Amino acid sequence: MNHKLNHIPDNVKKIHMIAACGTAMGALASMLMDMGYDVTGSDYNIYPPMSDFLMAKGIKLFKGFDKNNLHHNPDLVIVGNAVVKNNPEAIEMVKREIPFCSMPQAVNRFAAKGKEIILVTGTHGKTTTSSIIAHILHCAGLDPSFMIGGILKNFNSNYRIGKGDYIVIEGDEYDTAFFDKGPKFMHYDPFITIITGVEFDHADIFADLNHVKQIFQNFIKKLSKDSLAVVCGDDENLKELLDCKKCRMEKYGLAPANHWSFDNFKVESGKSFFKLKNPVGKRLEIVTSMMGRHNILNILAAAGAAEEIGISGECLVKAMSTFKGVKRRQEIRGVKNGITVMDDFAHHPTAVKETIAAVKPFFPDGRVIAVFEPRTNSSMRNVFQNIYPASFCEADMVCIREPSRIDKIDKKIRISPEKLAADIRAEGVDCFYFLDTDSIIEFLCKYAVTGDLLLIMSNGGFDNIHDRLLKRL
Repeated sequence: MNHKLNHIPDNVKKIHMIAACGTAMGALASMLMDMGYDVTGSDYNIYPPMSDFLMAKGIKLFKGFDKNNLHHNPDLVIVGNAVVKNNPEAIEMVKREIPFCSMPQAVNRFAAKGKEIILVTGTHGKTTTSSIIAHILHCAGLDPSFMIGGILKNFNSNYRIGKGDYIVIEGDEYDTAFFDKGPKFMHYDPFITIITGVEFDHADIFADLNHVKQIFQNFIKKLSKDSLAVVCGDDENLKELLDCKKCRMEKYGLAPANHWSFDNFKVESGKSFFKLKNPVGKRLEIVTSMMGRHNILNILAAAGAAEEIGISGECLVKAMSTFKGVKRRQEIRGVKNGITVMDDFAHHPTAVKETIAAVKPFFPDGRVIAVFEPRTNSSMRNVFQNIYPASFCEADMVCIREPSRIDKIDKKIRISPEKLAADIRAEGVDCFYFLDTDSIIEFLCKYAVTGDLLLIMSNGGFDNIHDRLLKRL
């Protein structure tokens, strides 16, 4: 690889994006189009909704990777992190000596240039916390830009180009590109950083928890002394990494000793109520439609960022009362015959446990039936085999689906969904194992009753189970 080509020239007009249909790459493609660049893209699989979204923007998409996709001679190629070095377009861009860069390099140059970056990192809660901050900034009249890994319901978009001074970016610890195996978040120089916590995840690129901790410690070390980090003070793994910091720091969490904490949490009439305590002891009464203590922690982190910017407590209260949430995060897709179908992105054991605990008080008159597809590169491996069962203990019933892409994982290190179902039953929870989605739909249509919540948890489309259930129930 010719690393001299890894740069962004001054006079860019035509941009091609390899692997353009991912959530972040698609958002960047749309931002660039809105900024007046001529954008094309390619991907292995091109399918709705992202394909429709990009084509509606006027972005020409090539199905599959082919060297001929570069025959229009773009001025720059942006390479997604899923692209391997022997990708035919990657080979061709080097052969033609077309300048190229990674996604975070492009974000820095085109979207974040001249703006103060608010970067949200951590194993869990990045998308929701980023979305809350973006909404608060917008309510405060600060006209923010953002680039987030989920669709904000208040904006019906996962990106925005604002004229204000701030841009909110969801910072991923996953690797950057085949020519840069470091984490994406290392590319940014944030004004404010949120760190929601550190756990083992992404077993396809990280060896173990210590590997993940080392990545985050390197990140914390590089944060500027003039910047502020708002970190989860309850996270034991994160606590170990903070001694190396140069930046200013505030902590949030359940413990009252944190700068930001809360009390008086209750659920009434489908809303969450709690009192937020700021660093000087002032309390604010927050009312939100968000469910669960983990989301309250996300709000505390956002409050820390908002205060640093100078946003008033009154504005924060109003923003939280009007925040509509993020698609695929506790998103109610519909109610049929009194049965609620909810979509959630939860896949890590901690996220599964917190999500079930969060929704349960909101459905006191029925059962929480958790429907889980272990589909991520980590969840399809056996690294969480013995951890998952306890995550489902608060569910009333569980359905486990055989992952549709499990053949990607070597048999020696695959999770056994059938064993997982048996282990959940051993915890005292009714659990059923299914080979396909059709069987789950048949089962749920037979056994779900009025008042039940069908909590669908997957990071994929799950064969459109949500709409199919709502049609059949």
